[in-house]
Amino acid sequence: MTVVHTEQLSKTYRSGIVRRSEVNALRNVSLEVGSGEIFGLLGPNGAGKTTFVKILLNVSFPTLGSATILNEPLGSINIRKRSGYLPENHRYPNFLTGLETLMMFGRIHGLDPRTLKDKAVSLLQTVGLKDWAHHKIKKYSKGMLQRLGLAQALLNDPEILFLDEPTDGVDPVGRKEIRDLLRDLRNQGKTIFLNSHILSEVELISDRVAILNKGEVIKVGTVDSITRKEDEYEFHLADDVSSDVLSQIKQVYGQVEQDGKLLRVIAQSSEQMNKVIDFLRSKNILIQSIVHRKSTLEESFIELIKAEQA
Repeated sequence: MTVVHTEQLSKTYRSGIVRRSEVNALRNVSLEVGSGEIFGLLGPNGAGKTTFVKILLNVSFPTLGSATILNEPLGSINIRKRSGYLPENHRYPNFLTGLETLMMFGRIHGLDPRTLKDKAVSLLQTVGLKDWAHHKIKKYSKGMLQRLGLAQALLNDPEILFLDEPTDGVDPVGRKEIRDLLRDLRNQGKTIFLNSHILSEVELISDRVAILNKGEVIKVGTVDSITRKEDEYEFHLADDVSSDVLSQIKQVYGQVEQDGKLLRVIAQSSEQMNKVIDFLRSKNILIQSIVHRKSTLEESFIELIKAEQA
């Protein structure tokens, strides 16, 4: 089931009266996010990520194109009832406690007052704030505020969560706890739309990602498909390769790099790969493993953005 569907979504900001100027924040963005999927939205500053999320949340309106969430048109009250949102740099009244904050948002949601407190206490425990339930917000750290924001986003048991920088300011232990929580939510069938600059976090948890640049989608796919080097392999050997053998490999197979017992080979086909394997075996060189080389999501992201700029 498709939970988020956008088609040719575009947004142009206009300013000035005499000399009108235009900024194309989004250009023909078409995306689909499936049910029970953690979907990461990536892009440099000014790429259009915030504009895209604002349009989905009906805070801003598209210039062209259309979109649906949970098969409902944008702006439908049913979307608000069935979704949760954690904004970046959210603020809550400092004079409230964590529990009071969730109670306030629960009443805004129209949740049953007879069960609201129990639900709020349970969520505080889920995000690791049970012992801080009765402490004032002004005593909360940035990471604790992020946890409280996540609890707030889960109050109405949403089918889709929009999370903007959910691990910003959270320590490494807290980040892992939040990742585990998001995986649990995915396993429950919830869809998570994640916007983050921390690419290492996105890489660890996302099923698929989309990369925006200058308002356009330049890549969509699984993390594996985006980070995989299609023709690069790493041979882990039992012993170092002699300079003579390395020279022979280079003469026959071209691009080969050695780093101790590691050989990096660029093979143009599986047939060429097998020839490299046969050659090494003919020299009685023990191959311990062969790994299809991958870059990190951050490395792939930078390569894609630089290619677009070039």
